Amino acid sequence: MIADEIVIKYIGGATALLEAGGLRLLTDPTFDPKDSKYDTGLYVLHKMTNPSVEVNTIGKIDIVLLSHDHHFDNLDNSGRQLLSSVDKILTTPVGAERLGSKATGLKNWETVEIPAKDGRILEITGTPCRHGPIDGDRGPVTGFVLNFKGETKGAVYITGDTVWYPGVEEVAKRFDIKRVICFMGAAVVKNVGAAHLTMTVEESIRLAKVFDKATIIPLHFEGWEHFTEGYEEIVKKYEEAGLMDRLQWAGATE
Repeated sequence: MIADEIVIKYIGGATALLEAGGLRLLTDPTFDPKDSKYDTGLYVLHKMTNPSVEVNTIGKIDIVLLSHDHHFDNLDNSGRQLLSSVDKILTTPVGAERLGSKATGLKNWETVEIPAKDGRILEITGTPCRHGPIDGDRGPVTGFVLNFKGETKGAVYITGDTVWYPGVEEVAKRFDIKRVICFMGAAVVKNVGAAHLTMTVEESIRLAKVFDKATIIPLHFEGWEHFTEGYEEIVKKYEEAGLMDRLQWAGATE
C-alpha cells in the first residue's frame, strides 16, 4: 500500500516532496526567499521563512499536486517558474485553464492514472475543499487522494487548503486512508475577514477522530505571517487530546 512506502520530505509552508513508485511529486510549490511580499491590492501576504531547499536544487519533478494556483502561499513566483519544467500539473479545472497544456483539472472525485516507474499505476483523485467560511468566495481548491491501482487500503490524503466541513468527511467514507497530509495554520487574512481560511488544530483533531486509522502529518502551518496557529499549538492540543501517537512530522529534505 502506498501509505507504507511513500516518503514525505518537508520543504516549507504547503510544499513537500513525495516519492513513491519511482515518481517524484511536489505539493503547492513555494520557493521564494524569506521576506518576500505579495501585494494583491486587497491584502499583502508576507513570507517569513526560507524554503529548506532552493528551487534550482530540487531536481526533476514528475507531477505537481497544486491545490490552487491563485494564492501566493500555494504558488509563489519561483514555484510558478518551476511548473515549466515538470511533466504534469494536477489542479482545479479553472486553474488548469489558466496554466495551460501541462495542467489537468480534477473535478471532485475524478481520478487520473499515472504510470509509475516501477510498473504500477498511481491513481490520483480530486477531493472537495472549502477555503474558509461558506459565505465567502476565495476561489476553488482541490485536495488529492493517492493510491496504487488495484489496492483498496492504505491511501494517502492531501487535504489542500480547506476548513473542516462535510466534504472532508466524505473522503473518509469513500477511501481507506492511512496517512493524512493536513494543511493547518488557521490562516487569517485580516483585510479579507476575521474567519480562518484553513484548518485550526481543533478541526484537525476532529479530522483525526474521523480518519481514525490514519497518521496525521501537518503541512502549511508555518512560514507565513497570516498563520495564527503553529507547531506549539499543534503539539499542545494533540497532547491534550491524547493523540500524540497519531501525529507525525514530515522528514527534512537532504
